[in-house]
Amino acid sequence: MPATTDEGTTAPTAHAGSTTARRPAQGGFPGLLKASHPVPAAAVTLLAALLAAAVGLGPAAAATAAAAVAAGQLSIGWSNDRLDMRRDVAAGRHDKPLATGEVRPGVVAAASCTALLACVPLSLACGARAGWVHLGCVAAAWSYNWWLKHTLASWLPYTVAFGLLPAFLTLASPSAGWPPLWLTAAAALLGTSAHFANTLPDIDEDIAGGVLGLPQRLGRRASIALAAGLAFASCAVVTLAPPGPAPLAGRLLLGVTLALCLAALAAPPVLARGRAPFLIILALAGADAVLLVLAGHALPVG
Repeated sequence: MPATTDEGTTAPTAHAGSTTARRPAQGGFPGLLKASHPVPAAAVTLLAALLAAAVGLGPAAAATAAAAVAAGQLSIGWSNDRLDMRRDVAAGRHDKPLATGEVRPGVVAAASCTALLACVPLSLACGARAGWVHLGCVAAAWSYNWWLKHTLASWLPYTVAFGLLPAFLTLASPSAGWPPLWLTAAAALLGTSAHFANTLPDIDEDIAGGVLGLPQRLGRRASIALAAGLAFASCAVVTLAPPGPAPLAGRLLLGVTLALCLAALAAPPVLARGRAPFLIILALAGADAVLLVLAGHALPVG
């Protein structure tokens, strides 16, 4: 899945003509870990592991699938920071170890390539069809880092990568089948929401640095509305689309997500420029992830 923001805070930007104070490059593990976008990488890996258990993968198969997702996420995060290094230096990004000189560019590039190489056999070990689906997810995320983040199609890699994540796991499961369309749609909606939410902390800095994906072109208010609305739509699909009556837990969570969605949309201008909408949408995404895992448990396996 495309790399996401590690922190809900906006990094300080340099004043015109200033430069980031660069430390001597050490190439150490702390800086390398920070450059991998560890929090979102861990979150996506955890979601994959929970979904793997939900769709009936055994411990060994679930661990292999989670390792494949982790390797893919690390390769995406490291490539994101390496490709953005010059812009991060110009923007005075003190939260980016490549911009501050905390880690060498070559170390990050080598780590990204190593993680990508490890992702290939780990993915294919889950089965040929499952493996190629996951490698397609990783390729979509790399296309975001290389090019699409600057275009009106910046949302597309998130939609594709998240939408195909359930298929990777169901194809690796004992049933070895494709997930129902509603599960794919719910995951794709969640991924698209994540794209708009991910831009919120740094949207002004991105615009100043020339990163003009769809959220930056639409602006903060529209991005908040789309992130919240898409996350709620994902919750609604995963709760109401499966056959049979919606479970009580799902209906309760859907009510919570509706309240969160309305809170994000109703935020006054002062709060809209702060962290409140971003944190609300993170809570929406968390509830949505719970619903996705519950839906995975309800899928027929075997």
